[in-house]
Amino acid sequence: MSVRVARAAWAAGWRWRAGRTRSAASFPGPPPGGARVADLLRDAAAGDAPREAAARRPPGQCSVLLFPGQGSQAVGMGRGLLRYPRVPELYAAARRVLGYDLLELSLRGPQEALDRTAHCQPAVFVASLAAVEKLNHLQPEVIENCVAAAGFSVGEFAALVFAGVMEFSEGLYAVKIRAEAMQAASDAVPSGMLSVLGRPESRFNAACLEARQHCESLGIESPVCEVANYLFPHCRVVSGHLEALHFLQKHAARYHFRRARLLPVSGAFHTRLMEPAVAPLADVLRTVSLREPLVSVYSNVLGSRYRNPKHIATLLAKQLVSPVRWEQTMHAIYERKKGTQFPRTFEVGPGRQLGAVLKSCNLQAWKSYSHVDVDVDMEADEAPDA
Repeated sequence: MSVRVARAAWAAGWRWRAGRTRSAASFPGPPPGGARVADLLRDAAAGDAPREAAARRPPGQCSVLLFPGQGSQAVGMGRGLLRYPRVPELYAAARRVLGYDLLELSLRGPQEALDRTAHCQPAVFVASLAAVEKLNHLQPEVIENCVAAAGFSVGEFAALVFAGVMEFSEGLYAVKIRAEAMQAASDAVPSGMLSVLGRPESRFNAACLEARQHCESLGIESPVCEVANYLFPHCRVVSGHLEALHFLQKHAARYHFRRARLLPVSGAFHTRLMEPAVAPLADVLRTVSLREPLVSVYSNVLGSRYRNPKHIATLLAKQLVSPVRWEQTMHAIYERKKGTQFPRTFEVGPGRQLGAVLKSCNLQAWKSYSHVDVDVDMEADEAPDA
């Protein structure tokens, strides 16, 4: 199938239908009215050219979409999207799936409620896909020429929905269950995440080991302290018990850390402290018949492209307790022979964090980066921010 299918499907994509292809027993969460994105992709694919033909396009004419994760949320996000076709319907469908008014929470907060894991993950997921609708309205050729997508943590679900692997209602319900389960796991243990900017001589493994030993000296059994996110060279996010993270902050100079800052999250994501959340998410994913991605989607767990839809559900559940290999993903997407053009990259969703990370991973690729804003309204013929 051609990557042109993605744009054809997205142009038709947010049509709400009352019918469901699965019974309530096999898919207990979303009510009727979800977008049938995968069906539309398959309908649009009939008689189209082979997908491999798209790979022959000059790289400079292709595009990559990056979907942000938790931490990018801010009160007001979504305000700049409501004028675009189907975005209000998208939020109306989200209200039915979630059981509360996500748009009201996103627009007016309060920030403390939006920051809760149970709320911010669905909010970022929906805002990111609404940003794709905006991008399709302003620059439809970007969607038509998309060859790859990647999402950071919960952003991976948005990337998979965009690629037709699962439907919007299925993806959002999975995110809802994921977020609630992660919130419960976070509430059970005082834990968190520490953003660490290091140097070439930084000793991340030794630092985590000594932080765990410190926790053991305090009587904490089976302490956790490990790298949870690989962002860019010498920059990591460490997750674990709060006592371990405070130890690393206190002794940052010992490990040649330039900066160690606690993140405003409630738990040690992407470590075994999230193990209680794995089963609830896996149960939901077993109800979804995952399709072949219509553009390449990159796995957080592997740092490389998904090759078999049978593995997607397994890896999405495993992602909760595995580090996000974002730096490796950026290399997999953007490494190329000298003189080869880079694709245009669009960060779709709140914040510009992924753009900043791309700049640190690959400066040349970042020069073709743009951000699709979700806060500030723009004229219909205005291009996204560069």
